Amino acid sequence: MRVLIVEDEPYLAEAVRSGLALQAIAADVVGDGDAALRAIDINSYDVVLLDRDIPGTHGDEVCRILAARTTRPAILMLTAARRLNDKVGGLELGADDYLSKPFEFPELTARVRALGRRVFTTVPPRLSAGGITLDPFRHEVFRDGRFVRLGRKEFAVLEVLMRADGGVVSAEQLLEKAWDENANPFTNSVKVTISTLRRKLGEPWLIRTESGVGYAIDNAER
Repeated sequence: MRVLIVEDEPYLAEAVRSGLALQAIAADVVGDGDAALRAIDINSYDVVLLDRDIPGTHGDEVCRILAARTTRPAILMLTAARRLNDKVGGLELGADDYLSKPFEFPELTARVRALGRRVFTTVPPRLSAGGITLDPFRHEVFRDGRFVRLGRKEFAVLEVLMRADGGVVSAEQLLEKAWDENANPFTNSVKVTISTLRRKLGEPWLIRTESGVGYAIDNAER
């Protein structure tokens, strides 16, 4: 999952980004509405955490622009405006959810995960393939009932592959979904992470390599 944080308070933005990273959620940060719209046009985000009172294009206008699009990320308004009419107004602008500051981080993470699940409407809360069960909310992976301890990037890559439902995912797509904008497109991070992931999941190998194309996970139950 990849998230865009639109927040003009640098310390808060970095705290949210770091917290999401601990949950294997890649996040980029921008500080104004104009940069947010540019980033959304360039990158594929699942959820946008949108502050309303931001420089440049106001958060409300960013929300209106995104809501009018046929294909768009889910929008979670994250703002200090706490009154009921503020929340209603935000939802009427097209936001999919609304969370007032200050907030508890577990609630923010749960809401982000819920919105990400809505983007993938055909995917259940728990993902299963080839004897593997992945729970995005609990950050747990089991293979044939055995708990598998994964690092954050390994978990994120596995989640992207399982959401592809057997389809081939390119290294570029994995970088886009599981890493942030600072990832080096020429790095071998994807190859190394796939190798480590295979080893931790154990034999028989479930992640296959399509030479020159990408990676896919075997959906067949064993």
